[in-house]
Amino acid sequence: MALTHYEDFEPGTRLSFGPRRITAEEIIAFAQQYDPQPMHTDPEAAKQSIAGGLIASGWHSCSIIMRMIADGFILGSTGQGAPGVDEVRWLRPVRPGDDLTLTVEVLDRRPLRSRSGIGMVRFRLTLANGAGEDLVQQTNWVMFKRREPGEPAEAPAVAQTERRRAAAPTLPEARTAPNHARFLDDLVPGEVAQLGSYRFTPEEIVTFARAYDPQPFHVDAEAARHSLFGGLCASGWHTAAVWMKLMVAHWERQRQAARALGLAVPSLGPSPGFRDLKWLKPVFAGDELTYTVQIVEARPSASRPGWGLVTQHSTAVNQKGEPVFAFTGTVMWQRASAG
Repeated sequence: MALTHYEDFEPGTRLSFGPRRITAEEIIAFAQQYDPQPMHTDPEAAKQSIAGGLIASGWHSCSIIMRMIADGFILGSTGQGAPGVDEVRWLRPVRPGDDLTLTVEVLDRRPLRSRSGIGMVRFRLTLANGAGEDLVQQTNWVMFKRREPGEPAEAPAVAQTERRRAAAPTLPEARTAPNHARFLDDLVPGEVAQLGSYRFTPEEIVTFARAYDPQPFHVDAEAARHSLFGGLCASGWHTAAVWMKLMVAHWERQRQAARALGLAVPSLGPSPGFRDLKWLKPVFAGDELTYTVQIVEARPSASRPGWGLVTQHSTAVNQKGEPVFAFTGTVMWQRASAG
């Protein structure tokens, strides 16, 4: 079969994939590895949480979307990876037994200025359940080889997007965060915490990719050497899932420290989504990433007394100190009181 090139993605085209049933066992297995919060790992504890029952990690839902588009059209294309994700909105929880369908809309396409043989296609990806309820909506660009490279060119829409991605976000003045968990009311914008470091082994890169992102440069070292990346590298969703893994471990350390001080311990709720996720450099086998998070804003919720939303900017650098990963996300955070 002929591979799908950049030119084959006409704006306005809609594709549909699925259904794909998700099980409690799959939800728990992913969460135990990358997002071990009770609402993702313990059905009984989840019933008592703000989620009201077992739900999939948001990063799991994004990984499932990646696998569905990989099987649907990416593996039969000249896809060259993605520079990042404009926005993900987790609209409703993904629950056990959901029959997931994915709608893919081609929004735009533009040649890439820096590489005459590559074009970028912008997609809107909408994951829904069997009842037709939208669960996740994702918007991002994906790179594909051009059938006819022509002259390097770039339309304003892509130029604006790339400039926005390259620009550093405006952040509050950095300050070191206390090492114990606190309620939303006590958080201060600018507080920075280091989540820890993680080394990406070839075995784990391949294992994750085979499950959720089986593109050749993630699963085949030899094929990866001949790809745009030049070597075996981790799926972007793998680097994001590891951020979540370290974040949960960091939060548990903070909770234990609060208990040791005799302080009340707050809870966290689900996240409504994130924006401006950037995969700035490939994460190669053997790379060690150090992840950091900074509080941008903490505000009470008007609709949920006792809760609020915290916006955080997260980054990762490799062992050379090079920025490789960044995004801005929000999470529901418990307040000290409903006032």
